[in-house]
Amino acid sequence: MFRTLYARLSAVLVVLLCTLGAIYIALTLYTTRLYQQQVTQRLNRTLAENLVANKALIHDGKVDKAMLDDIFHTYMVINPSIEVYLLGPGGKILGFSAPPGVVKRPRVSTGPIHAFLQGDAMLPILGDDPRNPRGRKIFSVAPVTADGGVNGYLYVVLAGQHYDSIAGLLHSSYVLKLSTIVIAASLLIGLAAGLMIFNVLTRRLRRLSGAMEAFQEHDFSGTVPADLAGDRRRDEIDRLAATFARMSRRIAEQVNALKRSDALRRELVANVSHDLRTPIASLQGYLETLLLKEQELSPSQQRSYLDTALKHSERLGRLTGELFELSRLDSGDSQLHMEPFALGDLAQDVTIKFRLAAERKEIRLITRIPQALPLVYGDIGLMERVLENLIENALHHTPPGGTVSLEIEADHGQATVTVADTGRGIPPDKLERVFDRFYQVEKNERDRAGGAGLGLAIAKRIVNLHGQDIRVQSHVNAGTTFSFRIPGRAVSPDNSPDAPAAGSGD
Repeated sequence: MFRTLYARLSAVLVVLLCTLGAIYIALTLYTTRLYQQQVTQRLNRTLAENLVANKALIHDGKVDKAMLDDIFHTYMVINPSIEVYLLGPGGKILGFSAPPGVVKRPRVSTGPIHAFLQGDAMLPILGDDPRNPRGRKIFSVAPVTADGGVNGYLYVVLAGQHYDSIAGLLHSSYVLKLSTIVIAASLLIGLAAGLMIFNVLTRRLRRLSGAMEAFQEHDFSGTVPADLAGDRRRDEIDRLAATFARMSRRIAEQVNALKRSDALRRELVANVSHDLRTPIASLQGYLETLLLKEQELSPSQQRSYLDTALKHSERLGRLTGELFELSRLDSGDSQLHMEPFALGDLAQDVTIKFRLAAERKEIRLITRIPQALPLVYGDIGLMERVLENLIENALHHTPPGGTVSLEIEADHGQATVTVADTGRGIPPDKLERVFDRFYQVEKNERDRAGGAGLGLAIAKRIVNLHGQDIRVQSHVNAGTTFSFRIPGRAVSPDNSPDAPAAGSGD
């Protein structure tokens, strides 16, 4: 019943208004009664004094009952709401204007009587009600004197039982009914206004809650309404909506990334299985042939079979090594051994490694390295692997008679490395996938070259660990160009290597 915020706020509002209404009625009744008592007692302050003026109610310590009965009868007829009592000096009731048996107190406390007679106490002053052992009512009192001394008191209760019944009837028939109607109407109007205000205030919160539930129902990949995704931030609800919009976009991106990662993982498993199965099957086949036909094969045939098995074994070793290296780079545990080094010397050494392979494939391998190349800052071992992978990839995809070039340029404290070839190029729709693991533009060419499809992924990961990125440009049948930057060495006054110079990665 109270599962929504609007319902709970409405219930709180109803309880609050009812409580305030009850308190208001109680305060109204209390203040009205207090004011009425104060006014009545002030107006009748001298009533008892007027009753005993020039009247000797006590003679020689005895009550003049005839005169007392005359007073009782006269004033009870004139004002039936009052009750008249004759008290002794200690407050003992000596006579009263009431039927026998209705008086429940034998005496009345004289404390309020003395306070009333002093005249400086704040009205109303409540005295004991002789008809009620625990009741207290307003009164008027005057001392009864004889022979220069106080022989008793004439005690007049101004709000007797008859008065109480009249007051109760008055309140129940008019004042209380009118007050109740006014308060009830005020409560209903306040309740209606409060419910409308709460509805307006919680409308955006309900829409935000609905958007959250819809986002969950759509497997955390839905879109947030544009008006909720704004950045107005006028109050807490707007800030909550803006935060949820950013969080939902982030979650959607992560979910989509997980889906892509899962798809890549499946593709990776399939490719790894295929690339491992092929050399293993070939290696097993040649070795089984040697065992089964050892006596039938000539030494030259046996050596040919062994050479072929060795090539497949080497390919299998390269593949497992690349997988291990890429896994290590992706684990986040790999530590870069940053140091300043001469990039020109490293590039010359890597080029020399591939010089013979390029000559065998009739490919020109050229380098363009300036003489005054500054030192760079990075992991020399990993940077060597990047250059090897890029040059090896270029040689694999460049036909005989083509050219592979390695060029280095100094640029604002950084070095820009470019590896270009004149191979068959990459189609534009496949260009963005060249760094994916095991991705090959042409599978049959991959089989011919013996590549595993991990070289470019490893190179990109290493460059990313250095805070940079690799750019690729390609034109079909014209060639492909890979380029990246390496931070320059920052030199301190004592000529010791410092952190890399600032530079933006492409």
